[in-house]
Amino acid sequence: MYPGNHRICTRCVMDDTAADISFDEDGVCNYCTEFLERLDQYVIPDPVERQRKLDDLVAKVKENGRGKPYDCIIGVSGGVDSSYTLIKAKQLGLRPLAVHMDSGWNAEVAANNIANLVRGLDVELYTHVIEWPEIRGLMESMFAADVRDVEVLYDNALAGVVYSQAAKYKLHYILAGSNMATEGMRMPGEWTWHKLDGRNITGISKKFGGPKIKTFPLIGTLKYAKHILLDKAHWIAFLDYIDYRKDDAIAELQRDYGYKPYAYKHYESVFTRFWQGYMLPRKFGYDKRKPHLSTLVMTGQMTRDEAIQKMGEIAYPSQRDLDADKAYFLKKMGWSEEKFEAYLSRPEVRHDAYPSEWAFFERLLGLYRKLGLKIGRVRG
Repeated sequence: MYPGNHRICTRCVMDDTAADISFDEDGVCNYCTEFLERLDQYVIPDPVERQRKLDDLVAKVKENGRGKPYDCIIGVSGGVDSSYTLIKAKQLGLRPLAVHMDSGWNAEVAANNIANLVRGLDVELYTHVIEWPEIRGLMESMFAADVRDVEVLYDNALAGVVYSQAAKYKLHYILAGSNMATEGMRMPGEWTWHKLDGRNITGISKKFGGPKIKTFPLIGTLKYAKHILLDKAHWIAFLDYIDYRKDDAIAELQRDYGYKPYAYKHYESVFTRFWQGYMLPRKFGYDKRKPHLSTLVMTGQMTRDEAIQKMGEIAYPSQRDLDADKAYFLKKMGWSEEKFEAYLSRPEVRHDAYPSEWAFFERLLGLYRKLGLKIGRVRG
């Protein structure tokens, strides 16, 4: 049974917990309609043309890497999308540097997945470690601020690491696991925040007594603009260049690299799965499984009935797993049960109630588009 008393789309599983959702006369929502329009723009259905585009991209990447130790950067998390990106890059004869951002929340299975991949593919791995007191202090500030997107810390840090490594080796191509096939449906705006808002991170940290930025690879609008305009870094949604099927990718990863899959997207981090699977729905009422599962429905990788069934279940394999993650979170953060419940009961405060560079980024983005530049999507 689908959870809650909400109006649900008749074609996907998005519902009216998204503030800007609308339905046509057949009950079909604007989210899946917009997704199909975007799918036509980003995914090439003709296999011959798709192969030509892929060959052209691979040739450009190899040319840029000539005489360098690597020819591209691939951020790896241990998740399916980034893992499969690494495999395909190697199969195509590319020489990637795998880059990982260690925030102190990696699930053991994620670390094993990454180790098996880099060893099996003979790929070099660069890992950037954020010191635990620093990331814990930044998280405490975000929690104290009651903003909706604590994960902006991890998305910002990952972007900072991969762009800095691309600049270090003078590489123009960052091949990302972001793709239309498994995450193409847009996330409702009120469920997330601008991932490159470095000022928001530092402003919230300062207001709530957080740490100074030392090992956290912060990236903001100006640094991002420098990477795009001067370093000529391109964030490429690499899996859009192939016929990407998640189940097939998992099967290949399991068969050849001993890969262990996760229950839901982005669950390679203990915090991410506890945040998205429990804290975010409890505190804010947002369940990111809805657009993720809807994307799979719209691309024919899951039936709507299967998605509805999953939405009626907890976002964990079992209640025991959920309880274990909660205990781990409380112990690692040093929180009492009372502090945890007090946090969940407080109302949301908007990100832009604190210092932010969102408006500046939007103006700069408008300029980029006038110049005909393409801006890659950072995970969200």
